[in-house]
Amino acid sequence: MGPLRGTLAIPGDKSVSHRAVMLAALADGTSTIDGFLEGEDTRATAAIFARLGVRIGTPSPSRRIVHGVGIDGLQAPDGPLDCGNAGTGMRLLAGLLAAQRFDAVLVGDASLSKRPMRRVTVPLAAMGARIDTADGGTPPLRIHGGQRLVGAEHTLEVASAQVKSALLLAGLYAAGETVVREPHPTRDYSERMLAAFGVEIDFAPGYARLRGGQRLRATDVAVPADFSSAAFFLVAASIVPGSELRLRQVGLNPRRTGLLHALRMMGADIREENPASHGGEPVADLVVRHAPLRGIAVPEALVPDMIDEFPALFVAAACAEGVTRVSGAAELRVKESDRLAVMAAGLRALGLRVDETADGATIHPGSLQGGAVCSHGDHRIAMAFAVAAQCAAGAVRICDVANVATSFPGFDALARQAGFGLA
Repeated sequence: MGPLRGTLAIPGDKSVSHRAVMLAALADGTSTIDGFLEGEDTRATAAIFARLGVRIGTPSPSRRIVHGVGIDGLQAPDGPLDCGNAGTGMRLLAGLLAAQRFDAVLVGDASLSKRPMRRVTVPLAAMGARIDTADGGTPPLRIHGGQRLVGAEHTLEVASAQVKSALLLAGLYAAGETVVREPHPTRDYSERMLAAFGVEIDFAPGYARLRGGQRLRATDVAVPADFSSAAFFLVAASIVPGSELRLRQVGLNPRRTGLLHALRMMGADIREENPASHGGEPVADLVVRHAPLRGIAVPEALVPDMIDEFPALFVAAACAEGVTRVSGAAELRVKESDRLAVMAAGLRALGLRVDETADGATIHPGSLQGGAVCSHGDHRIAMAFAVAAQCAAGAVRICDVANVATSFPGFDALARQAGFGLA
């Protein structure tokens, strides 16, 4: 396996792409979105808004022209709305659709249909929403229209940017103020973008407040490169000897970059160059060079800011000198898969010792061997093991990889461009 080299353009941020389409659809006027992620998840969200009566043009790949219908202009769909694999899309839409005058049903694929939704339906019910779930609190979500929502103060038990965002979207329609407080700060994409669309919103780490009845003003959005997608290349270049990669204009939202801090604690050589701001989101080129990594105890304070990047971190830990310990990450058990269990099983299949706990794991140093691993339909697991394969002593076979297209279309081509060895 040779070194990884080159300058890469990572696809647009998935979280920003979802929110840009949603807010542009609700705005008065026409918005242009550049850098839109052409993934299955984000396309599913755009398709849903088209079925809700929003005209969305695609003049070229990664560009959308959204003709907003205003805060009260959505129309009743002609059947269930398919979110695909998009947990972000489903949870945010639950908040938005709870306030409409019409009924709606949100469905998803097999993976999304197993994910917990009561964490969003219960606080929405406190605002007056009526949403039915399947047994166990999972999708489909049957949303009853015509409800009068009232603003409320929410103190979340589990920090979740998706739940927070759903409550804020419902709050746009609610009488009075909606306040959300979190046990730990989460990503503030929704707050920043609401402000960009002209909404008066007060927010700080772990806190957000807005009043209902406001209208949104169309604006153009430049979507930064997705940090979660960049994470796989940051780890790959760190662990493959002789590597140096430049990742262009990656989003560096401070609530998103826990992995960057963790990798630097492990000894990674990652520099930020050409800083800028895209629509209120900080961005920079990330230049990463190979460096020997050492195991660490990951600070729990970083966990909420890297919850989607743990599969990549596990691979970095597998290639580090010394033990790496993760705790406070129980949320990983309710992502697209039980990421703690699936990553632990996969690393064990490649010859490493991994001890699981209820909310984390201990990864012991060792030598990665060839073997077969299963992603269980989780796109980030599949990409993480593609990175691990670059340092394994034998071939690594990864099954169930179709969902990579949900978040990172073109991963295979970009990885080959960088020098990955992929069959």
